[in-house]
Amino acid sequence: MSVHLVGEMIGVAFNAIWSNRLRSFLTILGNIVAVASIVTLVSLIEGINDEVAGVIVTEVGADTFMVDRTGLITSEDELERRRSNPRITLDDRDAIRSFSEHVDAVMAQGREGGEVRYRDEVLEQATIQGVTSEFARFPTFTAERGRLMTPTEISRNRNVVLLGWSTADRLFGSTDPLDRIINIQGVHFRVVGISQRKGTMFGRSQDEFAVIPLGAFQRLFGNRRPLILMARPKDPSEMNRAIDDATMALRIERRLRPREDNDFGIFTSETVLGIYNQATSGIFAVLIGVVGLALVVAGIVIMNIMLMAVSERTREIGLRKALGARRRDVLWQMLSESVILSLLGGILGTAVGLLAALAIDQFAPVPATVHTWSVLLAISTTALVGLFFGIYPAARAAALDPIEALGRGE
Repeated sequence: MSVHLVGEMIGVAFNAIWSNRLRSFLTILGNIVAVASIVTLVSLIEGINDEVAGVIVTEVGADTFMVDRTGLITSEDELERRRSNPRITLDDRDAIRSFSEHVDAVMAQGREGGEVRYRDEVLEQATIQGVTSEFARFPTFTAERGRLMTPTEISRNRNVVLLGWSTADRLFGSTDPLDRIINIQGVHFRVVGISQRKGTMFGRSQDEFAVIPLGAFQRLFGNRRPLILMARPKDPSEMNRAIDDATMALRIERRLRPREDNDFGIFTSETVLGIYNQATSGIFAVLIGVVGLALVVAGIVIMNIMLMAVSERTREIGLRKALGARRRDVLWQMLSESVILSLLGGILGTAVGLLAALAIDQFAPVPATVHTWSVLLAISTTALVGLFFGIYPAARAAALDPIEALGRGE
């Protein structure tokens, strides 16, 4: 088929659509709504996935693994079985550090909500984190201003603190917080650094925290607060061997018999992401399925309108055939009208979906990320819908006998 003929078909299709503007718009309205929903939903899903993945990697670390009392809980039965597990202790940290040659650093960490105050400014439930001296070797801890706490300050349990960006901003505003004295749970601490800004997740700040030495943390909240271990392998490629070594070290430390289950949990950021994706993939599939059903309904509407168009243009089709148009020429002409009609709905729906996604990302606490592939998928899907649901009306038009068609048109 020549380029000239294709251009002529497209021109005729646009003229037919333009001559029935209102009907054409109402026909593609379903496409607009369905495609706008697809683009918006995919943007929301991708935005949420990107943000959750970023937070998980930031909190757990891309090349680290965590050890805690229960591990990741996915059911009530698991929670009930692991509820009686013993607490993680500094002895567990020492066991991993001394046993494994593949582990580079092991840090113990405690977390608790507490009051942070500077003069009249009060944060009632900031996250207080207590850490051991290895914390500076983990990339999750940074200092944008000032410095990190030194190993000596941590080992001697000095009252020094690294503030999260939001904590420093809310307490001090435009005042320089470095070397200022703040109160944590009524105890004085000197600010030595401000952590690099992490941003928000679903509108909630990830920077409202204070990091202090673990010994100082235990003086504030008691020695029986649960601890978490963060371990880093010497080589990221040896992550599995480091985890195996840590597992063996803890089993030996806790005197577990060969047939006894682990009474602790070990997980990585990939483990958390896998559980998150597994939990949300079904929900996302249902949402996309519902929107896909709407697109099918929109395709049926296009098919009905094209059948009506074939009935209205019977004489025109008969005249074209009498003048030498072949069946395939009529078939392609009607198919081009159906595809262009559906594509117009897809393009308008994509534009509406992009605007909706950008508005949500700008004004709502839920993130939205627009990917080029989602736009291309939406537009190509509408083209396929127009092609599929236009085949039957186009075949009927191509099968018309020119004599009968001319006779019906009179």
